[in-house]
Amino acid sequence: MEKEILKKIIIENQEFIQSRQIVERDITIDNNLNYVFVGLRRAGKSYLMFQQIHKLLKHNNLSIQQILYINFEDERISSFQAQELGLLLDAYREMFNYEPIVFLDEIQNISGWEKFARRLADQKYRVFVTGSNAKMLSKEIHTTLGGRFLIKEIFPFSFDEFLKFHKINLTKNWEYGELHNKIFKFFQTYFYYGGFAETFYTDEKRLWINSLYQKILLGDIISRNEIRNDNAIRILAKKLAECVMQPTSLNRLKSIIEAAGVPVSRVTMVDYLNYFSDAYMIFGVPNFINNLSEKETIKKRYFFDNGLLNNFLFDPETKLLENIVAIHLCKKFGENLFFYNKNVEVDFFIPSEKTAIQVSYSIANADTENREVSALIKLSEKFEIEKLLILTYNEERQIITNGKVIPVTPVWKWLLRE
Repeated sequence: MEKEILKKIIIENQEFIQSRQIVERDITIDNNLNYVFVGLRRAGKSYLMFQQIHKLLKHNNLSIQQILYINFEDERISSFQAQELGLLLDAYREMFNYEPIVFLDEIQNISGWEKFARRLADQKYRVFVTGSNAKMLSKEIHTTLGGRFLIKEIFPFSFDEFLKFHKINLTKNWEYGELHNKIFKFFQTYFYYGGFAETFYTDEKRLWINSLYQKILLGDIISRNEIRNDNAIRILAKKLAECVMQPTSLNRLKSIIEAAGVPVSRVTMVDYLNYFSDAYMIFGVPNFINNLSEKETIKKRYFFDNGLLNNFLFDPETKLLENIVAIHLCKKFGENLFFYNKNVEVDFFIPSEKTAIQVSYSIANADTENREVSALIKLSEKFEIEKLLILTYNEERQIITNGKVIPVTPVWKWLLRE
């Protein structure tokens, strides 16, 4: 790799970042720590780097020349190897007399990157790293980094961040004035197309999301894992979207793929699901009542962004509603989030919070209301539960039954209150 190319890239990136307009995200960064940001492709990891750089320039009196930012998806350095990473500092030092703050973006494809990052941290550089693969959370990488980095998962924009991006600020009593209607209209867009910032600028949202999906599928899943049977992966992605809201076992998914004429082993099916999870495309929620083995194999599986899920579906509203709730709860509670299914079905159960939640697009129908309420009441008779809740698309009232108060809340209001 020629240092002249690296010098050109360093200068170009400094000029580009300085020109970016930033709407600050609600993510806290400690000024004294090094970070590894991981998450779904285009979820905003690079944006968070730019946000941090702007903060450093504004509040720490730094010059843009003190920033060394490299994006490893730049085709000019596509053949970069781990042993060449030291050239980045060599090229920088030939231009500037600073010890830079180092930003290494989308570095996951360079095998051995973590040793370079560890060396920089040992030499007291400030270092930020991003990657689009959950394997960056592996024990091996944790061991190499040696506690010198804080690993932070980054998700697409929340609804609150989406509103701030569009300069919508929640005022006192916003739920009772004109702002209420305006926010609901914004939610309708967010509901269908999710939190990828690039979609906020374009009317071709579905085309952009489909292009992103193809890049994740081809680059982060098929190519990275050297998958030969790409037809099976494509069918699995579609079936996972269609099965959102439904507990699915490995054997059931295997049968669905084979019914489409694509033979696949159970071990391969496990690998495929792991590949989707590693790429931050899907996440699983287990049944609270299942044993350890069943918790790993039988799950409800959701997509990390509503826009990606909507890319697969017709008449998607019911699935999108439960998916958007699952995303929020996953971000907040992680492995403490479950569903419950044994003689009674409850969509989400957070035992640590003594909370149970049902999700229904509408409970205007009496039978639907009775079904959702009955499930919550029955679960509350099995466990100590302090909070019962029904989330809808846009219905709001309160149900009092069996000595329990069950708020019925529009999901968009719930997202903002949470």
